[in-house]
Amino acid sequence: SRAPAISVSAESCIPAGLRLGPVPGTFKLGKYLSDRKEPGPKKKVFSYVPPVFQVRMVRGELVDEAGSSALEWIGLIRAARNSQEQTLEAVADLPGGQIFYRALRDVQPGEELTVWYSNPLAQWFDIPVTATPTHDEKGEERYICWYCWRTFKYPNSLKAHVHFHCALSHGRPFLHHDH
Repeated sequence: SRAPAISVSAESCIPAGLRLGPVPGTFKLGKYLSDRKEPGPKKKVFSYVPPVFQVRMVRGELVDEAGSSALEWIGLIRAARNSQEQTLEAVADLPGGQIFYRALRDVQPGEELTVWYSNPLAQWFDIPVTATPTHDEKGEERYICWYCWRTFKYPNSLKAHVHFHCALSHGRPFLHHDH
């Protein structure tokens, strides 16, 4: 069953390069990624108002409001739909090794943590690294699955679809439109 969408945000600045993890369990980043941020239950912290799960730095480590380490909540971080909203990248020290999330830049207080594969990790998992947009009749960017012709608003939604869901792509490497 699909996990509910929960927003994890920084309560204090998270410095660029900080590593979180390792990520526990089976790694299926993006399996439930959608073109839109779907409403769902929100983990509330500190009061009844904030609709986010917040984390902060304590002695150089990211913890939640209860002082739990990243292993307790890292799996709640949403997949980024594109590079503009991405704050973390999934990395591994060696192919098949433990997976960590690394801050791509300083993440400011209140900013949501979102993650996508680093290029080497994407290649290891046979996730497409690039997606070339086309434009629809309104001139808006769209990404098209070259196997089933389904369209997506965001590149990572297409990449996740090709890897996890497109019945026509299974067993074949990702093709770019110029092939």
